Amino acid sequence: MRLKGAQILVEALKKEGVEYIFGIPGGVLLPIFDVLYDSPIKFILTRHEQGAAHAADGYARATGKVGVCIATSGPGATNLVTGIATANMDSIPMVIFTGQVRKKLIGNDAFQEADVTGITRPITKHNYLVKETGDLAKVIKEAFYIASSGRPGPVLVDLPVDVTIEESEFEYPEKIELRSYRPTYLGHPGQIKKAARLIKESKKPIIYAGGGVLIANAIQELKELVEKTSIPVATTLLGLGSFPETHPLSLKMLGMHGTIYANYAIMNSDLIIAIGARFDDRVTGDTEKFAPEAKVIHIDIDPTTIGKNIPVDVPIVGDAKNVLKELNKIVQKPDIEDWLTQVKEWKTKNPLRYSRKGGLKPQYVIEEIYKLTKGEAIIVTEVGQNQMWAAQFYSYTKPRTFISSGGLGTMGYGLPAAIGAQFGSPDKVVFDIAGDGSIQMNIQELTTAVLNKLPIKIAILNNSYLGMVRQWQELFYKKRYSHTYLLNPDFVRLAEAYGAVGFRVIREEDVVATLKKALNIKKPVVMDFIVKEEEDVFPMVPAGEAIDRMIEMA
Repeated sequence: MRLKGAQILVEALKKEGVEYIFGIPGGVLLPIFDVLYDSPIKFILTRHEQGAAHAADGYARATGKVGVCIATSGPGATNLVTGIATANMDSIPMVIFTGQVRKKLIGNDAFQEADVTGITRPITKHNYLVKETGDLAKVIKEAFYIASSGRPGPVLVDLPVDVTIEESEFEYPEKIELRSYRPTYLGHPGQIKKAARLIKESKKPIIYAGGGVLIANAIQELKELVEKTSIPVATTLLGLGSFPETHPLSLKMLGMHGTIYANYAIMNSDLIIAIGARFDDRVTGDTEKFAPEAKVIHIDIDPTTIGKNIPVDVPIVGDAKNVLKELNKIVQKPDIEDWLTQVKEWKTKNPLRYSRKGGLKPQYVIEEIYKLTKGEAIIVTEVGQNQMWAAQFYSYTKPRTFISSGGLGTMGYGLPAAIGAQFGSPDKVVFDIAGDGSIQMNIQELTTAVLNKLPIKIAILNNSYLGMVRQWQELFYKKRYSHTYLLNPDFVRLAEAYGAVGFRVIREEDVVATLKKALNIKKPVVMDFIVKEEEDVFPMVPAGEAIDRMIEMA
């Protein structure tokens, strides 16, 4: 069967089970969009290419499937870059298609030409420039396989317009084998035995669970390990939801804005069992002072992650689910009653807290969202103080219910990611917890939400500042608020202009009633919570300090 390249692309996407494509059309993409016109695949027209990338990312995080987005050549493709880098840092499976000028024009500074494969090579797991229509089916199969296997990540496919116009025989490969790419899924039995021995001998162990637990769908295996050993669990930001925070052995999040008791526990431990985490700087603080007495077991499917930041005693390369299954068969409970007593004492003495005095507090808003949604909502965040309060004061008990930009820390991520998450989970309540600075970076995607009748709830914690930067200026730069004060628009009228519903809340006593009203409205709702301007996120570890050297309250 001979098909044009555009037809091959769409047929391949159908075979990959693609439900949604997020993006914006453009000149060199017209052959593809002409075929999409009659396709069962739903195309979601965003208002900016960055929004398309974040929406595909949010869809992928909410569902575990591969997110797909597309943009035209030149500026369309370069507008995707921030979204691609966000997905790459957080190991999110995405396939990105970009249009390109005709093959003979590549390198000639043609209209809307950019070296997209060159630009994105450092921020993709792999990328392709397709030069022959006959290669297209195989490339697409490879792209989806690479994106979703091993340590997932974004894969970009650059499509010269003549590749999409020319014809070729279409035969979609049933499977792909790449000689140079063979992820290790099974952990080494000898290393797993060493890990079990260290666990049995430990007196002060802690489990450090990252986003890799969620990616590997190792939720039950982690829970079984905890039930067999009684070892307490701290999670990373992206690991939230990998272990229920209502469990007595949960220490919630550790690191720069983690709980006091999680940071005390890991710093005083004698064994760290790291699962699907990478010991990034927001967790370790000063690496020279990090957990000085602890031996380290590190389980990760990406061998380059192990030992990258912290020396490791027992490295185990493999899929977290498979490794934990084998470990659970032989692991024995260590004698750690004294340790559990100490950890419980830290938890009792050092809960997350804030003062209710001095106006409406953002932490209170998050707590009430949790109470009303009973932990069942998907919480998507922007980046900054809003992100940290959402991590601290909403209790995550289920996987894929916390969606946020972790490694790159991308402002403007939340709203488009919430759109993708709502498409992926249409029966779930989706909240975007936003800051007044971050929400404006992709505010145009309100149109996308409105036109697609998505009942997303947007809670803006409006303190009139670029809050996290202002907090650092307050604590370390003598309150010299250099260019962090924001003169914001009227968010209620702005929401209404886009066709959404808008509410403004100034008093604490109006929070619950407004949230209840919003939850009963079947369209996008923007809630502008006017919170205390100089409220800070605590605990906080200053940059370069050990993570048990926390500022607990101002």
